[in-house]
Amino acid sequence: MNPQKDGNTYTGVRQCWRVRREQLERGEAKHTPVRVYRRRYLRWFDLAVGTFGRALRLAGLFERGRRNALAIVLNEITIEIGALPKAFDGFRLLQLSDLHVDGLPGLKDAICRLVAPIEADLCVFTGDYCEQVTAPLEHILPDIKAITAAISSRHGVLAILGNHDRAETVEAFEGLGIKFLVNETFSLEREGARLHLTGTDDVHYFYTDAARAALAAAPAGCKIALVHSAEFADVAAENGFHLYLAGHTHGGQVSLPGGMPIFTHMTRFRRYARGLWRHGQMTGYTSLGVGVSGLPVRFNTRGEVVLITLRAG
Repeated sequence: MNPQKDGNTYTGVRQCWRVRREQLERGEAKHTPVRVYRRRYLRWFDLAVGTFGRALRLAGLFERGRRNALAIVLNEITIEIGALPKAFDGFRLLQLSDLHVDGLPGLKDAICRLVAPIEADLCVFTGDYCEQVTAPLEHILPDIKAITAAISSRHGVLAILGNHDRAETVEAFEGLGIKFLVNETFSLEREGARLHLTGTDDVHYFYTDAARAALAAAPAGCKIALVHSAEFADVAAENGFHLYLAGHTHGGQVSLPGGMPIFTHMTRFRRYARGLWRHGQMTGYTSLGVGVSGLPVRFNTRGEVVLITLRAG
């Protein structure tokens, strides 16, 4: 389960990344692939969320929204990839995104019940594990440990960082047996064939050119990109990736009837804010996420765990 680096190089690259990531975390700016925004957080949005929450309580709808948020579902989909080696035909990939396990009491138990019967070949976490970004990381580790223990995955759990996650998450989660990809590639081998998974750091708040370099350096062959947000879709497609797995948007969390998101929190490619999509020859899937953020409610969306079966074209 180790990235293709020798120990010294791996340690050095990770250390350089962590120094830069912690510098970005201490700053106020929002770093994206297209520009740097002066402020990372939108105060007007926080005010709007608070006002909406009060309105839900006055209307007697808050409890309904909370029940909706706990009613997570299993979404099973099949994705055909022409370049998928036949040895990986039928490969079952379990995706959990945007857990925010501290944002909704009871969510951990709901997740464990849903994933316990599933037999997967590989599980991937695509970022955002906490809601309280500044709280000590230890407050979410017991829930993450319980969820990981409930998952049956032949090749374990891979994870990437989201915009709610701090650099220290990597070391803490790896202590639980979760393998992080920080602008790195992990390769699986079957019958002499390989499947490559490249995971980047978050590109919504904490983009650096290391994320672009990681996708460019991925080996030739069948390639899957794990990126917290779909905002990097063009870069992955340009570098020959066949599948792109993301989250970040919660599918809108509170959406219009029919599931159209009101807010996507994306600076580009907003049309890729939920579900299946295509960018050139690459297929993408943006999970609706498991947890919630801002308010512990959902309307016109359901949190989801996604089980993807890969098929050779």
